[in-house]
Amino acid sequence: MTIAPLKGMRILDLTNVLAGPFCCHQLAHMGADVIKVETPRSGDLARQLGADPARNADLMGVSFLAQNPGKRSITLNLKAASGKRILKKLVQKADALVENFRPGVMERLNLDYETLRQENPRLVYCAISGFGQDGPLAKLPAYDQIVQGMSGVMSITGDANTAPYRVGYPMADTIGGMTAAFAVAAALANKAEDCGTFIDVSMLEAVIATMGWVVSNHLIAGQAPIANGNDNFTASPSGTFKTADGVMNIAANKQEQFEALCEVIGNPTLAQDPRFCNRKRRLTNRLCLTTELEAVFAAGPTLDWVQKLTARGVPAGPVWSVSEALAHPQIADRGLLQTHQIGDDTLRLVGIGAKLDGKAPHVKTPPPALGADTHDILKELGYNAAQIAELKDEGAI
Repeated sequence: MTIAPLKGMRILDLTNVLAGPFCCHQLAHMGADVIKVETPRSGDLARQLGADPARNADLMGVSFLAQNPGKRSITLNLKAASGKRILKKLVQKADALVENFRPGVMERLNLDYETLRQENPRLVYCAISGFGQDGPLAKLPAYDQIVQGMSGVMSITGDANTAPYRVGYPMADTIGGMTAAFAVAAALANKAEDCGTFIDVSMLEAVIATMGWVVSNHLIAGQAPIANGNDNFTASPSGTFKTADGVMNIAANKQEQFEALCEVIGNPTLAQDPRFCNRKRRLTNRLCLTTELEAVFAAGPTLDWVQKLTARGVPAGPVWSVSEALAHPQIADRGLLQTHQIGDDTLRLVGIGAKLDGKAPHVKTPPPALGADTHDILKELGYNAAQIAELKDEGAI
């Protein structure tokens, strides 16, 4: 039996591109009925984004496919009076609404939280933005790279020669979406309270919140965060080391792990070397220690060293490409990758990184074509065929 904690919950997804769609992606996999409300003719901008031009032209871009399986799509012109009426009808039957417009847009459309809660006093309304709904930066648009830079993440990514450096995927969008999903799920868990909830998610704050250790070192210990490249700033040897055929990661953070490492490389006396005999000295002499270790690691390939080190309780691992990670049985066999049929194509898409009672949550339907469910959803709201035709003639759908 599939576990679906949010089964019976209806979420209205008014979001675009990544942070909001990623939020609702999590909620759909937890069993919610997610209705994606999109602009007629163009829809979510992500429908035109991705590395496959043909899919972009068909408004089924890879970026859209990645975040939208399991959802239904309705097209609504929210600038039209009839489009607003339909959204309000949807709100009446919804449990939550998620949007990532720039602050003020929904208010100008007369579809803000205070307006919509009159339709449904128990509505959970989540607004995702770059900087939050208030403050001096609130009206600025949200772009992942901008948030990465302003959060401090780029200043500590890379090394002394390369920082500031962007994280290699849209981490600010993703963290903002994950934060929103958690907040929405928590608010839905409190639905016994006969009141609504307004959730204000700032991507900037969400990213900074994930930097707790670094931020606390600054706030409490007065230590300015710096870019350490692949080196762990708290321990040595803990970072990336060259081998005969590439690199590997080692995280020998404990004294016993370092001593075991010295035994693996055939030099147990290295652990007594005054330069490396304790954690503080190893941090101070990190470069010397790295040179000593890499001279030995150069004699063997990465996977051999990883096997020897892990056998002795020293945390170590290869540095994989994305394709190598996806192909490994640890990923391929646990249900993270899910198969969907889209037209004549069988595609694999990523689910979410959790199992419930031993099973990976799986949505039943592929990402929807633009407006694919418009008629069905309108019928659920009580519209008949003639009314639907009229709405189409008006440009409302």
